[in-house]
Amino acid sequence: MSQVDDRPSLPLFLTEPARATADLGLLLAAGPLLRRLPGGDGHPVLVLPGLLADDGSTRLLRTVLGGLGYDVHGWRLGRNVGPTALAVDGMRERLEQLHHRHDRPVTVIGWSLGGIYARDLARRTPHAVRQVITLGSPFRMASVDQTRVHRAFDHYSHLHVERRSLPLEGGPLPVPSTSVYSRYDGIVHWSCCLETPGPRAENIAVQASHLGLGHHPAVVYAVADRLAQAEGAWQPFRAPGVLRPAFPRPDLPASAASAAAA
Repeated sequence: MSQVDDRPSLPLFLTEPARATADLGLLLAAGPLLRRLPGGDGHPVLVLPGLLADDGSTRLLRTVLGGLGYDVHGWRLGRNVGPTALAVDGMRERLEQLHHRHDRPVTVIGWSLGGIYARDLARRTPHAVRQVITLGSPFRMASVDQTRVHRAFDHYSHLHVERRSLPLEGGPLPVPSTSVYSRYDGIVHWSCCLETPGPRAENIAVQASHLGLGHHPAVVYAVADRLAQAEGAWQPFRAPGVLRPAFPRPDLPASAASAAAA
């Protein structure tokens, strides 16, 4: 059973919409800074939405990244109601299509449930994935209590063609991976979003709401920084000095923290 402190904060959950609106305001205020983001190399980027969301939820992020020079795509599969046959088959086809069209591996960005999909794609077709970036994705969830939306997910379970047991997953991905998470997430508990840091795996902490992870300026900056790395030359994220207050020191998953203390 999950401990009480593993549940997303109820006050944070209830204030998610208001805080997401404030996060959007921060992005608008950071306009001059965003104009200094590094330009892209044109490689393809696939952005996957969270539970009950569609491509409309990722439009702003995709617009910003497209403006930097990337060939950015939504998933074009409607509303995300879980791993239906349409979603599972459609994501694989979309990824392979982009990979073959560009003859280059694709960066896959997934928000919340979309990040779990992104990691699945990287495990199944690593040749087609350049890197994975997840935004508030509970890929280490060990209990349904660690998310406030498990009932919404279960509501559509009769349509799902894939079933998962808890804990969801472990072990490094075969491609570089970045997990962006927030201790102020009111929908997913931050602890189940933590990657085990390694040569090609990292966590980036931000101070955003869950619903604001697709447009908070710190997230946009971090994603643009990750995308701008040369293919095959991945390095861990390092915030410039002036922006360090926007990026708290990242946490370690419990297993890694215990090993570090031993």
